[in-house]
Amino acid sequence: MAANLSCIFPALHLLGVLVLLLCPSCLCDCNTFPSIAHGSYEDVSSIFSFTTVVQYKCDEGYVLVGEEKITCRNSHWSSPVPQCKALCLKPEIKDGTVSLDQDQYVEPENVTVQCDSGYSVVGSPSIICSENRTWYPEVPKCEWMLKPPPDGRS
Repeated sequence: MAANLSCIFPALHLLGVLVLLLCPSCLCDCNTFPSIAHGSYEDVSSIFSFTTVVQYKCDEGYVLVGEEKITCRNSHWSSPVPQCKALCLKPEIKDGTVSLDQDQYVEPENVTVQCDSGYSVVGSPSIICSENRTWYPEVPKCEWMLKPPPDGRS
């Protein structure tokens, strides 16, 4: 009986050493998934694989920038963790336009407000799509710059 155990023990010992060499406990961090702001992740690893695969998605109103899926092999992630960037709607400006005409803008996109002829910008003409999905500073207005004469005559 003792002879059988001595034959099995070296094999178990070798398997243990092999596991330690492939994934030392001090380096194995594939069980800790990097989280992201304004989004979530899901472990989509195959049961039969030695790699960890995490898939990311963003909350509504945000867009994923980077790789949707990242893989962990030998305690290293294949790509940087993606980010969820805010989407801002096109600012509505009466009597004016924006420098970059799109339906949506991705944080930290910057646009400049330009008023129609005869109108001037009240507020900051340069606005940035911010993380909370709003424009910063506040979207300016375009106001008519010609005032009637002081005596009321036209």
